[in-house]
Amino acid sequence: MKNIKIGGVPEHFNLPWHLALEEGLFEKAGVSVEWIEFPEGTGAMNKALRAKEIDLAVILTGGVIKDIANGNPSKILQLYVSSPLLWGVHVPYDSPFKAIDELQHAKAAISRYGSGSHVMAHVQAKQRGWDTSKLEFEVVNTLENAVEALTNGKADYFMWEHFTTKPIVDAGIFRRLGDFPTPWSCFVIAGNPEAIATKNQAIKHVLEVINNVTRDFKNIPSIDRTLAHRYEQKLEDIQKWLSGTVWSQEQITSKEINDVQSKLIELQMIEKEIDTSNFYVNL
Repeated sequence: MKNIKIGGVPEHFNLPWHLALEEGLFEKAGVSVEWIEFPEGTGAMNKALRAKEIDLAVILTGGVIKDIANGNPSKILQLYVSSPLLWGVHVPYDSPFKAIDELQHAKAAISRYGSGSHVMAHVQAKQRGWDTSKLEFEVVNTLENAVEALTNGKADYFMWEHFTTKPIVDAGIFRRLGDFPTPWSCFVIAGNPEAIATKNQAIKHVLEVINNVTRDFKNIPSIDRTLAHRYEQKLEDIQKWLSGTVWSQEQITSKEINDVQSKLIELQMIEKEIDTSNFYVNL
């Protein structure tokens, strides 16, 4: 039985993986799956894919496209969540900042360079007409460390998924100034080239299993309550999040890859557009 190591963030988007593991669905398909949490997010998963420490990653679309364009040999195997990711823009509760436009010269906390929080700080700045070359960053690695950095004044604001940070907002630790959705899909599943070459059939089985789970995920009885309990969220927040989230079983399109590349070139985060065949593979 082949062993597949899969990296992902400890967020509600990935409950389908945990349900599949708990129900033994991967083993029934003849694959041993090891799930590895990456609270540091996409930048850390890109590094792990490059180092072949993981076989697959459930990773932010913009972040992995940026890294592949910059030399990561990994390939996108399919979309995972095709709806946009809703990034909340957060400041400390007692911050003097009252609107996103006031953050132009403020310091952003990011999980790491090349992460979603780093990319989206640039996307938001560009959309608002700010000089992206003057953006300042404080690397914090995790959400927990971001709370500390904002509380201690090491950084002024932090962009992270709206519903993941909602309990911190509700607790009066963060204040949300607004939301900023990604101009592309949320998550893809990517694999390192060695794993794709040597574990091809096992990876196919993994994708078949997870696609079967995500296809029916919203129809699981009381799934909203399960999510709320597991991720310590209010039921109404989970229901709102579920209504706007679309899991996908399809491959990413060349058009979307090129749209992301165009945006990243505009932001000077990649040098040039490369052929879309470099980004994905169909198993």
